[in-house]
Amino acid sequence: MVAERRKGERVTFERGIGAHMMGIDGTWRRECTMDDVSETGAKLTVEGSVEGLHLKEFFLLLSSTGLAYRRCELAWVNGDQIGVNFLRTGDKKKKTMRRAQAAEA
Repeated sequence: MVAERRKGERVTFERGIGAHMMGIDGTWRRECTMDDVSETGAKLTVEGSVEGLHLKEFFLLLSSTGLAYRRCELAWVNGDQIGVNFLRTGDKKKKTMRRAQAAEA
C-alpha cells in the first residue's frame, strides 16, 4: 500500500473526469482522466505515452473550451498514472528564491 503524501483532503471520482494535458508552449496535448483531486494536486491516467513530453510544467485543461484549467508540475509517474501538483501564481518565483537563499547559506 502506498502511503498518502497529499496534504489536502482528496475527492475520488468513481469513473474519472475527462480532461486534457497541454504543454505550456502548446506544442503537445494528451487526453487524460482525472481519477482524484485535492486542493493541491491530482492523480491522472494518461492516454498514450508521456515519454519525451516536457512535464516539468504544463496545463491541465478541465473544460472543452480551455476556460477552466490549472497549471501543474509532475510529482510522480507509475505506468500510465501520474501525480501532479497544482501551481499557483508566483510559486515558481518562490521556489527559485528559496533555492538561491539555500545556496548562499
